[in-house]
Amino acid sequence: YSDIDQILNYGIDWALREGYAWPEDKELCEEQGRIVKADAKLVSQKAKGRGMSQLGTLGAGNHYAEVQVVDEVFDASSAAVLGLEKGTVCMMIHSGSRGLGHQIASETVTKMESLQGQMGIKVNDRQLVCARIQSKEGEEYLSAMNAAVNFAYANRSIMTFLARQAFAKTFNSTPDDLDMNLVYDVSHNIAKEEMHLLNGEVRRLLVHRKGATRAFGPFHPLIPTAYQIIGQPALVGGTMGTASYVLLGTDEGMKTAFGSTCHGAGRALSRSKSRALIDR
Repeated sequence: YSDIDQILNYGIDWALREGYAWPEDKELCEEQGRIVKADAKLVSQKAKGRGMSQLGTLGAGNHYAEVQVVDEVFDASSAAVLGLEKGTVCMMIHSGSRGLGHQIASETVTKMESLQGQMGIKVNDRQLVCARIQSKEGEEYLSAMNAAVNFAYANRSIMTFLARQAFAKTFNSTPDDLDMNLVYDVSHNIAKEEMHLLNGEVRRLLVHRKGATRAFGPFHPLIPTAYQIIGQPALVGGTMGTASYVLLGTDEGMKTAFGSTCHGAGRALSRSKSRALIDR
C-alpha cells in the first residue's frame, strides 16, 4: 500500500513519476489526469486493498481493451487533428476505478441511507440515496469519489503503457516509432463541479454524468490546446461486433446537456433480463 495514497491524490502525476505515462499524455486527459479536490484519507482500507490488487486491469461488465481500425471518417480535417485517418490502427480502452470505486460507492450508500430521515430526503430507490452537497457527508463523498477518479486515471495510464509495450514487442519497434499517441482520456459515471450557463447566468453546478462523459465544445478553456478549434473528443464504444465512434463536443451540447454525451452504445435490456433470454 505504499503508493496507494499517492495514486488517489495525484492520478496521472503518479503514473508520470513512475514512468507509465508520457508527459504529453497529461495534457490529453480530462482535468489533465488529476482532480485536485481528492482526499485519500477518506477512502477506507478495504477500498484501497481492492484497488491495489486490481491496478492496471480492465474489470468485467462492459469494460474492454479493443484493437480497432478506422473504417470511416466523417470530418477529415478534425480527424487529422486527432491523428486519425482511414486505415489507422488504434486501441480503445474502457475501464475505470475498479473495485475501489465500487467499494467507495457501496460504503457511501450504507452510510447515507441511515441519514436520509435526518436530512429530510426521500428517494424511491436505495441506489439513489444522497446528501446535500455542502453537508459534511456530501463533501466527504465528493472527495473520496475524486480519489477514485484519480485512481482510474492511473489505472488507464498503466494499461496504456502495457498496450504500448505489447505493440512495440509485436512489431519489433518502439511506441514512439509506432506513433502510439494518446488521443484523449475522458472520465465516465462521475459528478463534477463545473461552471455552466443556466437561464442566462453563469453558475457553478454539480453535473452528474451517469452513463455519460464530458464533451465540451470548441474554445472551452478546460480542453487541450490542440483541440481548441475542434472541441473535446468523446469516445463512444460500440457493442461487440459493432463500430465505436470518436465524436467531438459541440456548442449545442454545451447548451442542452451541460457539455455531456453518452459513453457507450447503451443496451435495450438490463443485464439480468438479457441473461434470462439467452438460450442456454
